[in-house]
Amino acid sequence: MSTTEKIWLGIGFFGQTVFFMRWVVQWFASERSSRSHVPVAFWYMSLAGGLITLAYAIFRKDPVFIAGQSVGSFVYIRNLMLIRRNPHGRDV
Repeated sequence: MSTTEKIWLGIGFFGQTVFFMRWVVQWFASERSSRSHVPVAFWYMSLAGGLITLAYAIFRKDPVFIAGQSVGSFVYIRNLMLIRRNPHGRDV
């Protein structure tokens, strides 16, 4: 395995770690509030982890992985847009 491939493998694992940690953040937020709760950090971590993992998928030229991470990114961005529009979660 070349040095470049090792670096990209590290990037891929880092992206997956960020993507996984979003669930830990959501779990802690839910436990703290004693109800199911998805904090804004969940969406930022989803976007960051997804984009990092997308970059790795592009390097690997994996069309299935690329498609999955690309679509997910739109969902994360849209949720962040909705939160920005209505930051307190109240219907307007």
